Amino acid sequence: MVRTKMNYLNGFPDLTVNRARPMNASIDGVCRKPLKVIPDERGWLMEIMRCDDDIFDTFGQVYLTTAYPNVVKAWHYHKKQTDNFTCIHGMMKVVLYDAREGSKTRGNLMELFIGEKNPVLVAVPPGVYHGFKAIGTETAYFLSVPNLPYNYQEPDEFRIPPDSPDIPYDWGLAPGLKHG
Repeated sequence: MVRTKMNYLNGFPDLTVNRARPMNASIDGVCRKPLKVIPDERGWLMEIMRCDDDIFDTFGQVYLTTAYPNVVKAWHYHKKQTDNFTCIHGMMKVVLYDAREGSKTRGNLMELFIGEKNPVLVAVPPGVYHGFKAIGTETAYFLSVPNLPYNYQEPDEFRIPPDSPDIPYDWGLAPGLKHG
């Protein structure tokens, strides 16, 4: 894949461009909810998900995972589960790929930058590959609220390597780091 320089539009990464091919603006079923930070003299509060949000389906569990700078955790998808996640510390590049048979957005890629500088909750429906990369110089903290609990006996998680030729995306993997 050919690497090109990141394009910027109004000071933000232009999400219509990808190193591999043109980036599409959306994937059917993927929802984004901007998160509002409410500061006062004591600190700040940020609601992430409420049971009366349009984005809410059902509750499965809450977990926290981290990624060290420049480490990629990709690709995986779920057959049953919807993932709802945000980055609560640091910044992450989140990439989604629609490989679903019969989807009107099959083959679309989405690249999102989420975290402290852009607090957003992302809902990823079943069948959409997703992954993330910590960007910047600090560990990124990723909070996930999937609609199903993890099933230890029969995990609903299907993985391929981040450099798989099945997905036309170049993460720019840093040599010497553990990715996947």
